[in-house]
Formats: sequence, C-alpha cells, structure tokens
Amino acid sequence: MVESEAHKKYEFKRTLEALRDKKGRGTELISLYIPHDKQIHEVASQLREEFGQASNIKSRVTRQNVQGAIESLLSRLKLIPKAPENGVVIFCGAVDIGANKTDLETFIIEPPEPITSYKYHCDSSFLLTPLEDMLHEKKTYGLIVLDRREATVGLLRGKHIEAMAHLTSMVPGKQRKGGQSSHRFQQLRLIAINEFYTRIGEAASEVFLGVDQKDFEGVFIGGPSPTKEEFESGEFLHHEMQKKILGLFDVAYTDESGLFELFDKLGEALQDVEVVQEKKYMERFLKELVSDTGLASYGEEQVRKNLQMGSVDTLLLSDELRKARLTIKCTNCDYEEKKTIMKKPRDEEYQPGNCPKCGSSLKVVESVDIVEELSTLADQMSTNIVFISSDFEEGNQLLTAFGGIGTILRYKTGI
Repeated sequence: MVESEAHKKYEFKRTLEALRDKKGRGTELISLYIPHDKQIHEVASQLREEFGQASNIKSRVTRQNVQGAIESLLSRLKLIPKAPENGVVIFCGAVDIGANKTDLETFIIEPPEPITSYKYHCDSSFLLTPLEDMLHEKKTYGLIVLDRREATVGLLRGKHIEAMAHLTSMVPGKQRKGGQSSHRFQQLRLIAINEFYTRIGEAASEVFLGVDQKDFEGVFIGGPSPTKEEFESGEFLHHEMQKKILGLFDVAYTDESGLFELFDKLGEALQDVEVVQEKKYMERFLKELVSDTGLASYGEEQVRKNLQMGSVDTLLLSDELRKARLTIKCTNCDYEEKKTIMKKPRDEEYQPGNCPKCGSSLKVVESVDIVEELSTLADQMSTNIVFISSDFEEGNQLLTAFGGIGTILRYKTGI
C-alpha cells in the first residue's frame, strides 16, 4: 500500500502516543537524537563515555538498566553506517510493564523533518518534544475582520483558527449631535475612523510579525464594503504585511465568529490547505446522508461490508480513531469471534472472559489497528482514503456522531 502523507502523519502521531505511554523507573529511558551530519562513530564514542559514567549510579538496578540500554544502542548503531537525510532517533530503555517487571525495549524512528541538533537524554520517560513539534502545522495565515465599530485579528495555523486581538472603536454614528455643524461632525468622524484603522493595523501587525516569517503565507481581510477596502488602500498594516494581503471578502460578523465566517469564504484561495479539502469531503458526506441518492454510509460494520463489496469511493477516517480489531479464540474448542475495542495502555490489557460454547477461557490471538484493517481493505479496492481532523466542527462530528468512520459510495448498496 502506497501511504499518503496524511497516512504517514497518522502513523507518526500514533507512534508518538505509544511512546508517550511508556515509563521507566528512575532515569532509565534513553532518547538519542542523531542529525544527518553527525558521524556515527562519534556517537558511538560518546555512548561508551556515557557507559563509563553510568557506573557511578548508586542504584544497582538503575545502573544495570542504563548500561544495558547503552549496550543495546551501541549494537543498533553498528547497523547504521550513516544517519538518514532527516537524521534518526533511537529510544531505548527498561520499560515498566507492570507486576514489578521491566522489559528492555528499543524503537528506531526516521523523523518526517530534519533533526537540527544531537541529543542524549536520560529520564523516566522518552524525550518526545522535538518530534511532537513536527506534528504542528507550520503554514500560517493572518485573518482580520472589521467594520467601523469593532475588529478581530486572528491566525489560521494549519487547522486551527485562534483569535489574537479584539478591538472596539469610539467612532460616532452617522447622526450628529445638536450644536455641531455637519462639516465639523464629518471631520471628527473621519478622524475617529482613521484612528481606529490605525489601531487595527498596529494590533494586526504586532500579531503577524510575531509569527516566524518563513511560515507566514499572507493576510486575508473580511468585512463590509467599503470598510475593508478603505483599510487596505489606507495601508494601515506594517509595510511587510501590507505586501502580503491576499484577498478581501464580504463577511457579516466582526467578532471571533467572523474569523470562522471569513475562513469559510476563502475557498479557492486556500485550496492547498488540508482542512479546506477535509471540509469539502465532510460536506459531501453529510449531504449524501440526507439526500435521496444515499451515497454515504457510516458505522464500522456497514463500512466494512461496503469496502468488501468494492462500493466505496472514499473512506473517511478520523485521525483521532484509536480502536483495535481483535481475533479471539477459545483455548479448548473451535469457538472464534471478532471484536472491536477502544485501545488500552499495556497495563490494561483486554480480558476476553470465558467461551460461551464450552466455558473455557478465551484468548486474544491477534490485535490489528482498525485504521490499518480498513485501509488495507480500501487499498485492495482502489478506494481513496482521507484522514479527517477533529479540529473543525464537521471533523469532530465524524468522530463523535459517526464513530470516526464514514464513506462516500460509488453506488447505492442499501447497507
């Protein structure tokens, strides 16, 4: 199966979650980050030094576990003549497996982005922060929604919209107070509008310039006409941000909800942003559910049957789906069953109970991640697979209302 970038990201995220659950006793878990330009023989030399220093550890058990992990790392390094292009990360240590027992485990990861610095780290848990940072979306857009009474500044970072600043104005209404000439009133009003635009520009520029500029893609402005046009033409943003204005859009709201309204209006301007594509798939899925054509299905069993029939055009999977498909057999007779459960930490292994046929104990003989199972079925039928984030409303709906699994069908099946 050729993995998509979304599938690779899902696998990477799931791997980090599994590593996060692993704990050691004392500082017995070693995290080794090796960048591409680091010579392997230098790493091996440093590990041998660490092995010698570990002899000073007072606790006999901790000393043996740390030195055992270092020996395991040294043996693994012999199989790596040169660090890959993005470097390599090796996690090793005596992992607590319960019942007062530990198990020496080793994990090797080629990260999706380059490692920038060498790290040797000992702790009671693995050092995952540098890898977790790679999961964060880097591409960022600035959002401004405004009218003459209020404005909200936000950031669209990956799939997250975050309101960063909210401003209100002292711009008077169009009706002048008694005693003021019409001309004088209009002058004061224009001054107040200009001052408000200036405040918006300063607040937005401060927010946008605070973003790493290599990741900052540009600015979108929403609001009624002619307010947004006045703000753009008046060049109230910092000159570097002014050059990055990508478009103006009509929106009705200028509070935080206006940022989401603006996002919904962006459409083709954000074709390359993952969440836009995901929203389109979810909108089609939800539309098909309520239409007469019925080209949608959800629920694990229904989806599995449709996949086996080859009727699925697109398989939608929540990237928060954490379930396992178990094969359970009787230890005495020929009884067998399949069951799907929520994934549990190692110290909470699923207990299948007793055989309904003969009363003997049941045993889990196979556990497969449900995403892998369904993805394999989809691949066999040339079905498109789309991972859906739960960070937006429709994506969260797939997870909470539809069990994290849905399909768009090629033809109606009645299942």
